Amino acid sequence: MLFSDLDLARRIETADARGGLEYARVLARLHPDLGAAALEIAGGCAVYAGVGSPVTQAMALGLEGPVTEQHFEELESFFRSRGARTEIEVCPLAGPSLLELLGRRGYRVIEWSNVLAQSLSRAALDPPPPSAVGVRRAPPDEVDTWVHVMARCYFEHQEIDASLRAMFEPAFHNPNSVCFLAFLDGQPAGCGGLLIHDGVAQIAGAGTLPEYRNRGVQSALFHSRLEFALAAGCDLAVTMAQPGTASHRNAERHGFRVLYTRSKFAAG
Repeated sequence: MLFSDLDLARRIETADARGGLEYARVLARLHPDLGAAALEIAGGCAVYAGVGSPVTQAMALGLEGPVTEQHFEELESFFRSRGARTEIEVCPLAGPSLLELLGRRGYRVIEWSNVLAQSLSRAALDPPPPSAVGVRRAPPDEVDTWVHVMARCYFEHQEIDASLRAMFEPAFHNPNSVCFLAFLDGQPAGCGGLLIHDGVAQIAGAGTLPEYRNRGVQSALFHSRLEFALAAGCDLAVTMAQPGTASHRNAERHGFRVLYTRSKFAAG
Protein backbone atom coordinates (compact mmCIF):
# COMPACT_ATOMS: atom_id res chain seq x y z
CA MET A 1 0.00 0.00 0.00
CA LEU A 2 1.22 3.50 -0.87
CA PHE A 3 1.13 6.27 1.71
CA SER A 4 1.14 9.87 0.63
CA ASP A 5 4.14 11.79 1.99
CA LEU A 6 6.33 14.64 0.81
CA ASP A 7 8.98 12.44 -0.84
CA LEU A 8 6.37 10.56 -2.87
CA ALA A 9 4.59 13.79 -3.81
CA ARG A 10 7.89 15.27 -5.00
CA ARG A 11 8.49 12.29 -7.30
CA ILE A 12 5.02 12.50 -8.79
CA GLU A 13 4.82 16.26 -9.15
CA THR A 14 8.36 16.50 -10.55
CA ALA A 15 7.54 13.85 -13.17
CA ASP A 16 4.41 15.77 -14.14
CA ALA A 17 6.31 19.05 -14.32
CA ARG A 18 9.04 17.50 -16.50
CA GLY A 19 6.35 16.31 -18.87
CA GLY A 20 5.04 19.87 -19.14
CA LEU A 21 8.50 21.28 -19.75
CA GLU A 22 9.23 18.78 -22.52
CA TYR A 23 5.82 19.41 -24.09
CA ALA A 24 6.59 23.15 -24.31
CA ARG A 25 10.04 22.52 -25.76
CA VAL A 26 8.71 20.18 -28.44
CA LEU A 27 5.83 22.52 -29.28
CA ALA A 28 8.28 25.43 -29.64
CA ARG A 29 10.39 23.35 -32.05
CA LEU A 30 7.47 22.07 -34.13
CA HIS A 31 5.44 25.29 -34.18
CA PRO A 32 7.68 28.26 -33.30
CA ASP A 33 4.93 30.68 -34.31
CA LEU A 34 2.83 29.63 -31.28
CA GLY A 35 5.34 31.10 -28.81
CA ALA A 36 5.47 28.11 -26.46
CA ALA A 37 7.77 28.66 -23.48
CA ALA A 38 8.66 27.20 -20.09
CA LEU A 39 10.11 28.61 -16.89
CA GLU A 40 11.62 26.63 -14.02
CA ILE A 41 10.68 28.36 -10.78
CA ALA A 42 10.15 27.74 -7.05
CA GLY A 43 11.03 24.06 -7.34
CA GLY A 44 8.51 23.55 -10.15
CA CYS A 45 7.78 25.06 -13.52
CA ALA A 46 5.46 27.28 -15.51
CA VAL A 47 4.42 26.27 -19.02
CA TYR A 48 2.89 28.39 -21.76
CA ALA A 49 1.42 26.43 -24.68
CA GLY A 50 -1.10 29.00 -25.89
CA VAL A 51 -3.94 30.93 -24.28
CA GLY A 52 -6.61 28.49 -23.15
CA SER A 53 -4.43 25.40 -23.53
CA PRO A 54 -4.84 22.90 -20.66
CA VAL A 55 -1.04 22.69 -20.56
CA THR A 56 -0.69 26.42 -19.84
CA GLN A 57 -0.19 26.47 -16.07
CA ALA A 58 2.35 26.24 -13.26
CA MET A 59 3.07 22.94 -11.47
CA ALA A 60 5.04 21.46 -8.57
CA LEU A 61 5.65 24.75 -6.75
CA GLY A 62 6.54 24.81 -3.08
CA LEU A 63 7.76 21.23 -2.67
CA GLU A 64 11.46 22.05 -2.39
CA GLY A 65 11.31 25.14 -0.17
CA PRO A 66 9.40 28.37 0.45
CA VAL A 67 7.65 30.23 -2.34
CA THR A 68 8.30 33.97 -2.18
CA GLU A 69 6.70 37.18 -3.40
CA GLN A 70 9.52 37.45 -5.92
CA HIS A 71 8.63 34.02 -7.29
CA PHE A 72 5.04 35.15 -7.76
CA GLU A 73 6.07 38.38 -9.46
CA GLU A 74 8.18 36.40 -11.93
CA LEU A 75 5.46 33.77 -12.41
CA GLU A 76 2.68 36.27 -13.06
CA SER A 77 4.89 38.27 -15.40
CA PHE A 78 5.64 35.08 -17.39
CA PHE A 79 1.94 34.47 -18.06
CA ARG A 80 0.79 38.10 -18.27
CA SER A 81 3.38 38.95 -20.93
CA ARG A 82 1.89 36.18 -23.09
CA GLY A 83 -1.74 37.20 -22.60
CA ALA A 84 -2.62 34.26 -20.33
CA ARG A 85 -3.97 34.30 -16.80
CA THR A 86 -1.90 32.63 -14.10
CA GLU A 87 -3.16 29.16 -13.18
CA ILE A 88 -1.36 26.99 -10.63
CA GLU A 89 -1.83 23.29 -9.87
CA VAL A 90 -1.23 22.99 -6.12
CA CYS A 91 -0.23 19.77 -4.40
CA PRO A 92 -1.65 19.61 -0.83
CA LEU A 93 1.80 18.65 0.49
CA ALA A 94 3.36 21.92 -0.74
CA GLY A 95 4.74 24.22 1.95
CA PRO A 96 2.44 26.71 3.70
CA SER A 97 4.13 29.71 2.07
CA LEU A 98 2.40 28.85 -1.23
CA LEU A 99 -1.10 28.88 0.25
CA GLU A 100 -0.39 32.08 2.17
CA LEU A 101 0.65 33.86 -1.00
CA LEU A 102 -2.28 32.51 -3.01
CA GLY A 103 -4.68 33.92 -0.42
CA ARG A 104 -2.89 37.22 -0.09
CA ARG A 105 -2.85 37.76 -3.85
CA GLY A 106 -6.53 36.96 -4.37
CA TYR A 107 -6.33 33.56 -6.06
CA ARG A 108 -9.35 31.23 -6.06
CA VAL A 109 -9.85 27.51 -6.67
CA ILE A 110 -11.23 26.71 -10.13
CA GLU A 111 -10.74 22.93 -10.33
CA TRP A 112 -9.88 19.81 -8.36
CA SER A 113 -8.15 16.71 -9.66
CA ASN A 114 -7.28 13.47 -7.94
CA VAL A 115 -3.80 12.00 -8.16
CA LEU A 116 -4.12 8.22 -8.26
CA ALA A 117 -1.24 5.78 -8.05
CA GLN A 118 -0.20 2.17 -7.60
CA SER A 119 3.05 0.32 -7.02
CA LEU A 120 4.22 -1.65 -10.03
CA SER A 121 5.31 -5.27 -9.74
CA ARG A 122 4.81 -8.42 -11.75
CA ALA A 123 2.82 -9.96 -8.90
CA ALA A 124 0.47 -6.98 -8.60
CA LEU A 125 -0.23 -6.60 -12.32
CA ASP A 126 -3.61 -7.95 -13.37
CA PRO A 127 -3.71 -10.52 -16.18
CA PRO A 128 -4.59 -9.09 -19.59
CA PRO A 129 -8.34 -8.65 -20.06
CA PRO A 130 -10.06 -11.07 -22.45
CA SER A 131 -10.61 -8.86 -25.45
CA ALA A 132 -10.50 -8.65 -29.22
CA VAL A 133 -8.64 -5.33 -28.85
CA GLY A 134 -5.06 -5.28 -30.05
CA VAL A 135 -2.66 -2.66 -28.64
CA ARG A 136 0.81 -1.75 -29.83
CA ARG A 137 3.27 1.07 -29.61
CA ALA A 138 2.82 3.58 -32.42
CA PRO A 139 6.02 3.89 -34.52
CA PRO A 140 7.28 7.29 -35.73
CA ASP A 141 5.63 6.95 -39.15
CA GLU A 142 2.18 6.66 -37.50
CA VAL A 143 2.25 10.07 -35.86
CA ASP A 144 -0.54 11.36 -38.12
CA THR A 145 -2.77 8.38 -37.28
CA TRP A 146 -2.16 8.73 -33.54
CA VAL A 147 -2.75 12.49 -33.53
CA HIS A 148 -5.93 12.17 -35.62
CA VAL A 149 -7.37 9.44 -33.38
CA MET A 150 -6.55 11.36 -30.20
CA ALA A 151 -8.06 14.57 -31.56
CA ARG A 152 -11.25 12.76 -32.66
CA CYS A 153 -11.57 11.13 -29.24
CA TYR A 154 -11.53 14.49 -27.47
CA PHE A 155 -13.22 16.64 -30.12
CA GLU A 156 -15.57 14.25 -31.90
CA HIS A 157 -17.93 16.99 -33.13
CA GLN A 158 -15.23 19.39 -34.28
CA GLU A 159 -13.24 19.54 -37.49
CA ILE A 160 -9.70 18.29 -36.91
CA ASP A 161 -7.79 21.32 -38.08
CA ALA A 162 -4.16 22.42 -37.76
CA SER A 163 -4.67 23.92 -34.29
CA LEU A 164 -5.98 20.64 -32.87
CA ARG A 165 -3.17 18.68 -34.48
CA ALA A 166 -0.66 21.10 -32.96
CA MET A 167 -2.21 20.50 -29.53
CA PHE A 168 -1.64 16.73 -29.58
CA GLU A 169 1.44 16.35 -31.78
CA PRO A 170 4.02 17.36 -29.12
CA ALA A 171 2.90 14.49 -26.88
CA PHE A 172 3.97 12.06 -29.62
CA HIS A 173 7.41 13.63 -30.01
CA ASN A 174 8.17 14.12 -26.31
CA PRO A 175 11.42 12.17 -25.71
CA ASN A 176 10.03 10.78 -22.44
CA SER A 177 6.70 9.62 -23.88
CA VAL A 178 5.50 6.41 -25.45
CA CYS A 179 2.33 6.45 -27.56
CA PHE A 180 0.02 3.50 -28.14
CA LEU A 181 -2.69 2.66 -30.67
CA ALA A 182 -5.55 0.26 -30.03
CA PHE A 183 -7.21 -1.68 -32.87
CA LEU A 184 -10.57 -3.39 -33.31
CA ASP A 185 -11.72 -5.12 -36.48
CA GLY A 186 -8.41 -4.13 -38.06
CA GLN A 187 -9.07 -0.41 -37.59
CA PRO A 188 -7.67 2.17 -35.14
CA ALA A 189 -10.15 2.31 -32.25
CA GLY A 190 -8.35 4.36 -29.61
CA CYS A 191 -5.01 5.58 -28.36
CA GLY A 192 -3.15 6.51 -25.21
CA GLY A 193 0.09 7.94 -23.90
CA LEU A 194 2.67 7.07 -21.28
CA LEU A 195 5.27 9.43 -19.78
CA ILE A 196 8.27 7.99 -17.96
CA HIS A 197 10.53 9.94 -15.60
CA ASP A 198 12.73 8.64 -12.78
CA GLY A 199 10.83 5.38 -12.39
CA VAL A 200 7.43 7.08 -12.46
CA ALA A 201 5.07 5.98 -15.24
CA GLN A 202 2.39 8.58 -15.85
CA ILE A 203 -0.64 7.11 -17.58
CA ALA A 204 -1.45 10.09 -19.76
CA GLY A 205 -4.37 11.02 -21.98
CA ALA A 206 -6.27 8.21 -23.67
CA GLY A 207 -9.43 8.00 -25.70
CA THR A 208 -11.72 5.68 -27.62
CA LEU A 209 -13.37 6.61 -30.90
CA PRO A 210 -17.17 6.91 -30.49
CA GLU A 211 -17.98 3.93 -32.70
CA TYR A 212 -15.77 1.60 -30.60
CA ARG A 213 -16.77 2.60 -27.08
CA ASN A 214 -17.83 0.01 -24.47
CA ARG A 215 -15.83 -2.74 -26.19
CA GLY A 216 -12.84 -2.91 -23.83
CA VAL A 217 -10.50 -0.47 -25.56
CA GLN A 218 -9.60 1.47 -22.41
CA SER A 219 -8.96 -1.69 -20.38
CA ALA A 220 -6.61 -2.97 -23.08
CA LEU A 221 -4.77 0.37 -23.23
CA PHE A 222 -4.40 0.48 -19.44
CA HIS A 223 -2.97 -3.02 -19.28
CA SER A 224 -0.55 -2.53 -22.20
CA ARG A 225 0.83 0.70 -20.76
CA LEU A 226 1.32 -0.82 -17.30
CA GLU A 227 3.08 -3.82 -18.87
CA PHE A 228 5.37 -1.50 -20.82
CA ALA A 229 6.13 0.61 -17.74
CA LEU A 230 7.00 -2.45 -15.68
CA ALA A 231 9.32 -3.75 -18.40
CA ALA A 232 10.96 -0.29 -18.55
CA GLY A 233 11.88 -0.54 -14.86
CA CYS A 234 9.22 1.75 -13.39
CA ASP A 235 8.14 1.04 -9.82
CA LEU A 236 5.28 3.55 -9.64
CA ALA A 237 2.33 4.24 -11.94
CA VAL A 238 0.37 7.49 -11.67
CA THR A 239 -2.63 9.04 -13.35
CA MET A 240 -4.69 12.20 -12.80
CA ALA A 241 -8.46 12.48 -13.11
CA GLN A 242 -11.21 14.81 -12.04
CA PRO A 243 -13.35 13.31 -9.25
CA GLY A 244 -16.38 11.32 -10.32
CA THR A 245 -15.47 11.07 -14.01
CA ALA A 246 -15.30 8.00 -16.21
CA SER A 247 -11.50 8.41 -16.27
CA HIS A 248 -11.45 8.24 -12.47
CA ARG A 249 -13.59 5.08 -12.42
CA ASN A 250 -11.43 3.43 -15.09
CA ALA A 251 -8.29 4.13 -13.08
CA GLU A 252 -9.74 2.60 -9.92
CA ARG A 253 -10.90 -0.47 -11.85
CA HIS A 254 -7.25 -1.01 -12.81
CA GLY A 255 -5.87 -0.85 -9.30
CA PHE A 256 -5.17 2.86 -8.89
CA ARG A 257 -6.08 4.52 -5.59
CA VAL A 258 -6.31 8.20 -4.67
CA LEU A 259 -3.14 9.52 -3.01
CA TYR A 260 -4.16 13.17 -2.76
CA THR A 261 -6.27 15.82 -4.42
CA ARG A 262 -4.72 18.77 -6.21
CA SER A 263 -6.40 22.18 -6.38
CA LYS A 264 -5.99 24.45 -9.38
CA PHE A 265 -5.90 28.12 -8.44
CA ALA A 266 -6.37 31.05 -10.81
CA ALA A 267 -5.68 34.74 -10.40
CA GLY A 268 -8.62 37.10 -10.00
